[in-house]
Amino acid sequence: MGTLVSCLLVIVASLLAISTIVFFLEIVAASAASRWQRPMRPNLGARRPVAVLVPAHNESPGLLPTLANIQGQLLPADRLLVVADNCSDDTAALARAGGAEVVERNDPTKRGKGYALDWGVRHLGSNPPEIVIIIDADCRLAEGAIDSLASTCAMTGRPVQALYLMTAPVNSEINHQVAEFSWRVKNWLRPLGLRALNLPCQLMGTGMAFPWDVIRSADLGNGQIVEDLKLGLDLTLAGHPPVFCPSARVTSEFASSVKGAGSQRQRWEQGHLEMILKTAPRLLTSAITRRDWDLLVITLDLAVPPLSLLGMLVLGIFGFSLLYAVSGYSLAAFTISTASLLAFTAATFLAWLKCGRDVVPPSALMLMPSYAFRKLKLYRQFLFGKIDSQWTRTDRSK
Repeated sequence: MGTLVSCLLVIVASLLAISTIVFFLEIVAASAASRWQRPMRPNLGARRPVAVLVPAHNESPGLLPTLANIQGQLLPADRLLVVADNCSDDTAALARAGGAEVVERNDPTKRGKGYALDWGVRHLGSNPPEIVIIIDADCRLAEGAIDSLASTCAMTGRPVQALYLMTAPVNSEINHQVAEFSWRVKNWLRPLGLRALNLPCQLMGTGMAFPWDVIRSADLGNGQIVEDLKLGLDLTLAGHPPVFCPSARVTSEFASSVKGAGSQRQRWEQGHLEMILKTAPRLLTSAITRRDWDLLVITLDLAVPPLSLLGMLVLGIFGFSLLYAVSGYSLAAFTISTASLLAFTAATFLAWLKCGRDVVPPSALMLMPSYAFRKLKLYRQFLFGKIDSQWTRTDRSK
């Protein structure tokens, strides 16, 4: 019995160590990068025409500022298309009033951002652009973002992902310090590390640019709640791995209400975990069989759990293997889990030094463990199959 438990502990500790090593290497590579890239100055007239596609589901409260922000970076030959998908408000009317081209889609049996994107791409097919850029209806673009995305896409011929950050809204009733830091680690440092190693990154749902020949053949029409992850993996599998473009910056805000913040976390993290369990093993097999280095890298990156969950798992397996070793059994799992804990701690501290000190000052570091353990309910819901698969507008009311 002891031998069986030892083997199981070693297997679990080893699998967790792989994710921890990937996380560690990404953070170290990002930290070793020569400098943080800043948004490029727009070079009007030097890029190819683009079509900006904005999927919108009941987004009338904040749609017009987003459209104005996008229009401020467009050239005369560019297009701005809003897909009003299964809307019960005046999203379509407001988008038209804001000067956008609008198509409406109404199919209650097929709900999801992927269906809206598919509808928009099909509409663009009658007069296809060279490059399609996807921006969510609640985002803001930094100066020159459209130019940076379009130029990088044209130069590489690959899908391009902007730096997508989320910030805490003014007068929020929730302390978003740790969440903002975790987001920076996931969407900034880790893809920056991959970029420094000349490796592909995941897609993040907004701030994405695609060559027309790539996006038109993509499988978009699905109800996957993390359609961005799926799309990036599908494109890598098809030979079009995305590239990270930190000089193009896109921002959005966390929900200010407890209800809205909870639904956001539930969709993001449960969708990510579902992709790890259902997709990562198959993609890993394909990557090894095909000897596809890009696919292997992006699959291993996908397999890294959310920061808080990774920390809890690393700490949990360390504690369990320690008790087992103290009881006189094998030290193998304890040795592996100790190395994982040290690597995770070092990487997290290094990430905090690089991008977390302004949002999580030293006095607030103790918030991190409590933030992680508050999310146990979310992971328990996932474990028992309580997954929200609907595309719903985030509740931002207080």
